[in-house]
Amino acid sequence: MTTDVIQPGPDELRALVDLERGAIDRRVYWDEAVYRLELERIFARCWLFVAHESQVAEPGDFLTTYMGEDGVIVARDGNGAINVFLNSCTHRGNRISLAEVGNRRRFTCNYHGWTFGLDGALVALPQEDVYRQTCPGFDPGDLGLHRARVVSYKGLVFATFDEEAPGLEDYLGDYRWYLDVLLDNDEDGTEFLEGSIKSRMACNWKFPAENFAGDSYHAAWTHNSGAMAMLGMGVGKSNQENSYQINVNGHGWQFGLDMVGNAMVLGEQDIVDYLREREEKVAARLGKLRSRMVGSISSANLFPHMSFLPGQSTFRTWHPKGPKGIELHTWVLVNKSAPESLKSLYMKGVMRTFSPSGTLEMDDGDNWENSTQTNDGVVTRRQKLHYALGLDSGIQHPELKGAVHLRKYNDSNQRAFYRQWLKLMCDERAHASRS
Repeated sequence: MTTDVIQPGPDELRALVDLERGAIDRRVYWDEAVYRLELERIFARCWLFVAHESQVAEPGDFLTTYMGEDGVIVARDGNGAINVFLNSCTHRGNRISLAEVGNRRRFTCNYHGWTFGLDGALVALPQEDVYRQTCPGFDPGDLGLHRARVVSYKGLVFATFDEEAPGLEDYLGDYRWYLDVLLDNDEDGTEFLEGSIKSRMACNWKFPAENFAGDSYHAAWTHNSGAMAMLGMGVGKSNQENSYQINVNGHGWQFGLDMVGNAMVLGEQDIVDYLREREEKVAARLGKLRSRMVGSISSANLFPHMSFLPGQSTFRTWHPKGPKGIELHTWVLVNKSAPESLKSLYMKGVMRTFSPSGTLEMDDGDNWENSTQTNDGVVTRRQKLHYALGLDSGIQHPELKGAVHLRKYNDSNQRAFYRQWLKLMCDERAHASRS
C-alpha cells in the first residue's frame, strides 16, 4: 500500500464520470489515489451497515467488522444500547478484540492490559497511579476508544464516523419504503441466521455493489449454465414492461412483480409455498404492489456497499481491501417468526447458490475479478466503459417512490450509483468526526 499518492482534484474526478453520455473511466476501478480518496470521503463519511440487532441481542454480545479499512467493534452494553467504536487501543494502537464474535463484560488489550467497557470507555489500566503521578492532566475519560454515531432501522444497525453527516432517515430517504419489503413484511420483524461466511475476491468493491444495484442484464447470460445445472432450465427472458429500476441517494433496487422468481432459484418448494401463503397478509400490511416484490426476481444495493437479494435472502457487505480486493461478509436474513424447518431450507438454498461454493456466486466472482484486472492494462485503461443503457427510461409511477425507470435491463441505477459516488468524492470539506 502506498501513502504518498497524489489526491485527484474535483475537475479530475468529474472527468471520470460522464452521466450525460453514460461513460465511466476505467481508472475508478484500479487507481490507488482514487481508492484512498474513497476511504476518506465515502467510507469515513457515509452511514455504513455494521450489524443486525439479532447478532448482538444480549448485553455483552459483540462482533468485529470494518468501516472502510478501519476495524470496529459492535457491542451491546448493559443498558441495551448498541455501541460502535474503533478496534484499536488508544495506548499503542493494538487490536483490542481478536475474536470475531462473542460475549464479554469488557475488552482488554493484549499489549499492556488497558481495559475498555462495552461503551468503549477506558475503565482500568495497570499502574494507573504512576500515570496520575507523572502525566500532567491525565484523565482516563479522554482515552476511550474512538466512537461512531449509531442508529438502527428496523433491525439493521448503521454507523458513521462523520459528525456532520445527515441523519440516517435522510440518508435512506424514500429507500426505507423499499427496505420495508424485507424488514417489515411481518409484525415480528427479521433476524440473521446464526453464522456468516467471510471470503476474499480480487476485485474492486464497486463492481459487486453496482451489479446488485441494477445489473439484471447479466443474469440470463452469466447464470444460464448454473440455472441449467441446478434447475434443469435456463434463465428465462424477463418481462421488461412490468419491471423497474428505482434509486434514491445512490441506493438502487431493480425488481419485477413476479412475487417468487428469486425464491424459486433456491430450489425449495416449501419456501415458495410459504411466500404464496403469506401474500395476502403482506398485502394487508404493505399494499398489493409491495407484496409482489417480497420474493421476486430482484437485487439491491444500499450505497455504498451493502447488497441483498430479496427472495433469496442473501445479505452481504463488500469491504474494500485495496483498489483490487474485497472481503465479502454474507448472512441469511429471514422473518423471525418463520418455522425453524423453513429457516434451515433458506440456509441450504443460499449456500447452494450465493456462497463461495455456490453455483451462482462463482459466476459473478470470475467476471468481477477479470474486469478489475483487465481494466488496468496500459492501453485498455484509456478506453471508456459504456453505461448508457436506458438513458431515456425515466417514468412517473403512481405508487413507486424515488427516481423510477421502466425496465430492469437498464443502467440507470448504476449511473445513480456513480452520481452519488462523484458527489461525495468532490466534497472537499475538512474531516469532521467525534473525538
